[in-house]
Amino acid sequence: MSTTIDIPESSKVVVAAPLRPGGWKKGIAIMDFILRLGAIAAALGGAATMGTSDQTLPFFTQFFQFEASYDSFTTFQFFVITMALVGGYLVLSLPFSVVAIIRPHAVGPRLFLIILDTVFLTLATASAASAAAVVYLAHNGDQDTNWLAICNQFGDFCAQTSAAVVSSFVAVVVLVLVIVMSALAIGKP
Repeated sequence: MSTTIDIPESSKVVVAAPLRPGGWKKGIAIMDFILRLGAIAAALGGAATMGTSDQTLPFFTQFFQFEASYDSFTTFQFFVITMALVGGYLVLSLPFSVVAIIRPHAVGPRLFLIILDTVFLTLATASAASAAAVVYLAHNGDQDTNWLAICNQFGDFCAQTSAAVVSSFVAVVVLVLVIVMSALAIGKP
């Protein structure tokens, strides 16, 4: 006498994966960290590009020369100092961003970063806008005030300063994205 046991085979096996703690807030925190790295590169790249902008044109002799340098313009000095400060802040904010990755539901570090991000966004925007105004005048001049365009003579200098301004505006846009993402992560439960 033998006994047989019939075990029906299931064609569909449904296994539900447990939800990971953190969920989408952890994804936003990781994206925040990556965007901060990009903003660091843009801010420090803009400061370094502007800080190394220098061009000398000889005129008649080597003793009488025209020079264009970032330290000839107080606006460009402000730009270099401010973008270096923004880059330094972003480097120092990376540990707080890592805390937001480890603890995605913690509001304190995100709120702290939003407040400081807004302050440094304001500084970056002010310096980028003021430098953009001077670069515009260097390219086009102003006939009403008898300011001549200098970019016809100082082409390399103008190219470097223009690249630094573009880099700073990239940092501004990335900081805006970081602030909006952090605000969304705080606002939604």
